[in-house]
Amino acid sequence: MALIDRIPFGMSLPHRSPDPIAPATVRGVAQRAEALGFRDLWVTENTLDHVTSFDPVAVLTYAAAVTSRIRLGASVLVLPVHDPRMTAHQWASLDALSGGRAVMGVGIGRPAHYREFEVPPEGRVGRFREQLSLIRALWSQERVTFKGRFYDVETIRLGIRPVQQPLPIWAGVGHPDAIRRAAALADGWMGAGGSTTEDFRRSVPILKAELEKSGRDPDQFPISKRIFMAIDDDPAKARAMLHRWYAEVYHNPAGTETSGLYGTAETIAARLEEFVAMGANHLLLNPIANHQEQLEACAAAIGASG
Repeated sequence: MALIDRIPFGMSLPHRSPDPIAPATVRGVAQRAEALGFRDLWVTENTLDHVTSFDPVAVLTYAAAVTSRIRLGASVLVLPVHDPRMTAHQWASLDALSGGRAVMGVGIGRPAHYREFEVPPEGRVGRFREQLSLIRALWSQERVTFKGRFYDVETIRLGIRPVQQPLPIWAGVGHPDAIRRAAALADGWMGAGGSTTEDFRRSVPILKAELEKSGRDPDQFPISKRIFMAIDDDPAKARAMLHRWYAEVYHNPAGTETSGLYGTAETIAARLEEFVAMGANHLLLNPIANHQEQLEACAAAIGASG
């Protein structure tokens, strides 16, 4: 049985690259991924960046306009540096304009994010929790009154509601405490592309144990990982592509071997099977160059057709 028949796969929308990204490439990948049967398209949020990087809501809205079925996600928004009222409005708008296809991934971010956006890091977990509560209230209630440590609002109303009730919120976090928090607060979890395969192997049992403790069924909870990858009949060429990505984008050449996948389609398929065996019930494939060619190679590796 083809891998794509066993679990759903996401595809990364071209949105972050050491090279320029043409709108035609974004459109082509979005439309072809939908035709091939991928479940969803994903982007990251990297506002202040040293490489080309589109705003997540803008590029997903563009993708929504040129597709009709494929879901649209970001993993992750660094939520504590955003105003939750603005975030709620943006994502409700994306969901409404796309006909109910949005998936909002959130995380707590790294210290650099707080410095860049001049947000105090103190109380960031409490701020994060309040933001999630306020966003969900704005999405579901006609009038919202919320009184917390960080947010104090009375009878406010969002200008538009999401089509989905509820609009799913995934978490993209790696620290064990944050993984436990995701089991309680989120509707799905995705391991970061920069995290290692071993990080994923260690994280899944923590997540499943906490889900069970909370009375949630791990089999019904999306467990995913973003996988940076390069496919070529010549494994050396595939490795060179992936190595450039980790060196120039992540400044972490070691990630070529510890986090990403490279090689022939057969090699990639075998490695993806390992992630499924670890507990993944969704995987996000993230080609890092030659996006349209690599999309076809990814589809061949997992057995998609269209």
